[in-house]
Amino acid sequence: MKVAIIHYWLITRRGGEKVVESILKVYPEADIYTLFLDQETYGDNLPKSRIYTSILNNGFLRKHYQKMFPLYPFGIRSLKLKDKYDLIISSESGPAKGIQIKDNTPHLCYIHSPMRYCWGFTDEYLRSMPKVARPLAKFFFKRLRNWDKTTIGNVTHYIANSQNVAQRVERYYGEKASVLYPPIDLGLFEKPLKTDAHKDIYLSFGAITPYKRIDLLVDAFNENGKPLVVIGAGSEKEKLLKKARPNIKFMGSLAWEEIETFLYRTKALLFPGEEDFGMIPLEVMAYGIPVLAYKKGGALETIVESDEIEKSSGLFFKEQTVESVQDCIDKFEEVEDRFDPNWIRSHARKFGEDVFIEKFKAKAAEFYD
Repeated sequence: MKVAIIHYWLITRRGGEKVVESILKVYPEADIYTLFLDQETYGDNLPKSRIYTSILNNGFLRKHYQKMFPLYPFGIRSLKLKDKYDLIISSESGPAKGIQIKDNTPHLCYIHSPMRYCWGFTDEYLRSMPKVARPLAKFFFKRLRNWDKTTIGNVTHYIANSQNVAQRVERYYGEKASVLYPPIDLGLFEKPLKTDAHKDIYLSFGAITPYKRIDLLVDAFNENGKPLVVIGAGSEKEKLLKKARPNIKFMGSLAWEEIETFLYRTKALLFPGEEDFGMIPLEVMAYGIPVLAYKKGGALETIVESDEIEKSSGLFFKEQTVESVQDCIDKFEEVEDRFDPNWIRSHARKFGEDVFIEKFKAKAAEFYD
């Protein structure tokens, strides 16, 4: 069975890329097509001889890949399928589903989100840009949205990474999507919980970009003086670093082994953004750590808040304000000793990679057997 996997870019190893790695366990001989490839990140993790990149994959464009959105349609058109395939799988929150298919080959689109800068979050992205750049960016966002509409029918079936995204697919694309949650690395559930470790920090990690709302955490912890460790990199980091007080430490991008040393000190993960799904909370819950999250988006599908704290995996705050975050922290500190790390881990285990692989195989078999 010949399979092609199309992913928007392979630059960093985040949630979307981990999904591709899991799909490759189902189809280990699949060819991979992508706009951009960072060989340093993926040199040993993926089969080099079967990775095909777009015409955009050169040093300058690759370095600034997120700013190259006006060129994405051109890049995806430059990707020519090298063989006749039995199944096409796109992993999508960019232009991947626009891959040109010449015949009636089944095309499954595992969609992490319709492009956020085109659908539903345009204003947030524009606000993060210099004012002088906004009119031009708005023009190109509109053009990209119009192009995206033309590729909707290129897909046989959409598989959304959450109910939240399935609703957005129906709202923006007019298409029904089945739901299959992304996979969590089974190796995380083999780690010791270390429930007797000294817990002395709050933690945030992930991309430091505007919609992640790390600025909200900096403002809250500037006020309360509690220790916060921020792991990750992104466009907002330098600005937030300048305003953060000494109780807030920015650690940059770290290997998982280094992140783990902080996890064992963590009282709770803070998750203040509105995510399409959000794998980081589940990865942290695999260590028995509760999550304090904004009550919107994918977090509603992964975090359990119950009157019975012993059967909860975290708490929610209802508004993206300093006051709401602080109220949630205060409530957490009143009940933190009642959270059950074993229950939290068992909840996260429901999202393990083995569950994803089994369900993905079953869904693909509906379209090609």
